[in-house]
Amino acid sequence: MSRLIQCSFLYLFVATIAIVHASAQLTPDFYDKICPEALPTIRKVVEEAIWQEPRMGASLLRLHFHDCFVNGCDGSNLLDDTPTFKGEKTAGPNLNSLRGFNVVDEIKSAVNSVCYGNVVSCADILAVAARDSVNILGGPSYQVLLGRRDARTASFNDANNDIPSPLSNLQVLLANFQNHGLNLQDLVALSGAHTIGLARCFIYLPRITNDTNINPEFKADLQKGCPNLAAQNNNTHPLDSTTTIFDTVYYKNLLQFKGLLHSDQELYKSDGSETDSLVTYYSNNPNAFWADFGVSMIKMGNILPLTGQNGEIRQNCRKVNN
Repeated sequence: MSRLIQCSFLYLFVATIAIVHASAQLTPDFYDKICPEALPTIRKVVEEAIWQEPRMGASLLRLHFHDCFVNGCDGSNLLDDTPTFKGEKTAGPNLNSLRGFNVVDEIKSAVNSVCYGNVVSCADILAVAARDSVNILGGPSYQVLLGRRDARTASFNDANNDIPSPLSNLQVLLANFQNHGLNLQDLVALSGAHTIGLARCFIYLPRITNDTNINPEFKADLQKGCPNLAAQNNNTHPLDSTTTIFDTVYYKNLLQFKGLLHSDQELYKSDGSETDSLVTYYSNNPNAFWADFGVSMIKMGNILPLTGQNGEIRQNCRKVNN
């Protein structure tokens, strides 16, 4: 093992231990005694879902991101609307973006079966499924902290306001992350999740219409599949060229001004900034990216979790318990 890999993973281990101590309410062994088959069961369902549709890995990862950025990691974005309740699924950042709810349903049913009861929260399912998705697609495996409980409510307005926008500039993005207890390095590392998945035309159309810091050939290629026509708005394009592999191509693309989203390219402007340095570093050091991504995911997963007697463990992730 090279010294770089040793140092990267030593950093991940030390940082993880520090986060564990700072997050005493969540523990990595939460289900070891009450349901030791919980985590292997989640991974099995995720593996099957990704085998059937590789894009599902990115979708499950996005579910966890969008959950944590709205009032904490509490499974609130899984709740369906009812005649008397408007949840987060139809908020602007989630509508036609969040998917994979059927896979979460399958996971919940499977863990309830192997655990002989309702002991695994939907919020924990999202955290573990996100980690497993990253790992199955070739990325790191980090130790997820567990013990979250599920929200009994959701916020349409907060989902509209708190989820980072693909149109945001660097200052707005950083302020958003800082408001969630995350820093600039977390912003750059977590943005690396865009190494997998797709984006719809209407999301990146402003980038190819308005931005000047974009590779001309890349722009011309994008315009073929995303003309300024409403009928083409749901066309999709990979966030990077290896859309089902969790690698560092995302960062390499930014160095060539081939970021698909405006918010992506904001991380690299070739002006000597700290984000420039991090993008360059991660592009050349995949193990360092893996280590930092794992640490940042653990930090994000600890945003305002419901624990103890707060919230509940939903029997059905789509609705609160009766």
